[in-house]
Amino acid sequence: MYPDTQLYIDGQWRNALAGKTLPVTNPASDEVIGQVAHAATEDLDLALAATARGFNVWRDTAAHQRANLMRKAAALLRERADAIAAIMTQEQGKPVAQAKIEILNAADVIDWFAGEATRTYGQIIPSRARDVQQQTLKLPVGPVAAFTPWNFPINQIVRKLSAALAAGCSIIVKGPEETPASPAELIKAFADAGIPAGVIALVYGTPAEISEYLIPHPTIRKISFTGSTRVGKHLAALAGQHMKKATMELGGHAPVLIFDDADLDAAAKELAQSKFRNAGQVCIAPTRFLIQQGVYEAFVEKFTAAVRELKLGNGLEDGVTMGPMVLSRSVDNIEALVQDAIAHGAKASTGGKRVAGKGNFFEPTVLRDVPLSARAMSEEPFGPVALLRPFATYDEAIAEANRLPYGLAAYAYSRNIATVNALGRDVESGMLSINHIGFGLPETPFGGVKDSGHGTEGGSEAIESYLETRFVTVAGR
Repeated sequence: MYPDTQLYIDGQWRNALAGKTLPVTNPASDEVIGQVAHAATEDLDLALAATARGFNVWRDTAAHQRANLMRKAAALLRERADAIAAIMTQEQGKPVAQAKIEILNAADVIDWFAGEATRTYGQIIPSRARDVQQQTLKLPVGPVAAFTPWNFPINQIVRKLSAALAAGCSIIVKGPEETPASPAELIKAFADAGIPAGVIALVYGTPAEISEYLIPHPTIRKISFTGSTRVGKHLAALAGQHMKKATMELGGHAPVLIFDDADLDAAAKELAQSKFRNAGQVCIAPTRFLIQQGVYEAFVEKFTAAVRELKLGNGLEDGVTMGPMVLSRSVDNIEALVQDAIAHGAKASTGGKRVAGKGNFFEPTVLRDVPLSARAMSEEPFGPVALLRPFATYDEAIAEANRLPYGLAAYAYSRNIATVNALGRDVESGMLSINHIGFGLPETPFGGVKDSGHGTEGGSEAIESYLETRFVTVAGR
């Protein structure tokens, strides 16, 4: 059973004041399965007023009390993981096992940031005068506006939400209209754990209308956005005009460097699983596979074989390892990029076509010998397509890895310690995984460089962006 989704404002679940809703579609069947409330300006005004009140309450709540409440929410999320996973798969399409992992990982994120809530330390600075004490305080920046996409409906929200709450901030979350019910279940866990009214708001609607209204509003003091580079640049500029702090996690086009001394079996298996996780709709998915000439044919064969073992289908069915894409227009875009690459000389080792019938299904696709002139080599193919091409030298591989303006994630496989050490220095990305597939963990910083954004989510660095430093100096008179 799939639930309709309401707005969450001032501690209450409610319909939009105008009563407007949007349909929610199951991407595996094209069936309309529910409705989500569509917020207008008057709903946002209610959320802003409540969030301002909620901030005054939450910032004055003891850090240990905030942490305990967050841990209660994490425990509720774990208890409800199976039910929420089924909801997520219906609206987003990913296999239900992957959905459950996302939910359990989200609980871990909440727990980790709960601990950080008690560690927002200031410092004592030695003064130049005997009777003067100098100190810094770490204080919450204020109400936050967070904007999140549909590819990881809970994970994208929970990293922003947990860091903000740990810092003592209230937050308005603009959730994804395509996948609204699973984020609502996340917020329900906090509500049922006892979060005070106004500390969290959850709204849905027209993304541009909501962002253009919330970001300039004087109540909002911090922005966090995950999405495309194009939209992120616009929102960052808007935040800058109003002197708002902003964290931007934007697009990627992750290179993979396979050197001739790599463990090809491990690389092929791990990369096939990572590339096609979530139907390739992952900003850090390995995409441009650069393989040294001496092992090119061997890797293509092993990787293609691993991809052919994937089972495409409805994520609720047993054994399915890749579900549909979320949006029909995304299938259109992937199809166009694949056709363009083939027209430029690339060859499909497997896949290459959309699946006929209902649902947004596209075959897991491996394209080999992809020329740089193909659009997909420069435009992020946000879907189940791997692009393979050979390289001759280390310098050639680095030049191609760094050619694009993106720098979110990169991957490499090599047994040569000199190569491994050089990669850490030479590859321009916010995250580099060598000889395995790394993920953004709660305790590790995650963020991009260049056009992939600025700021970080995860690690102690993340909570800093929700805090401001105040210098206090006192003379003992």
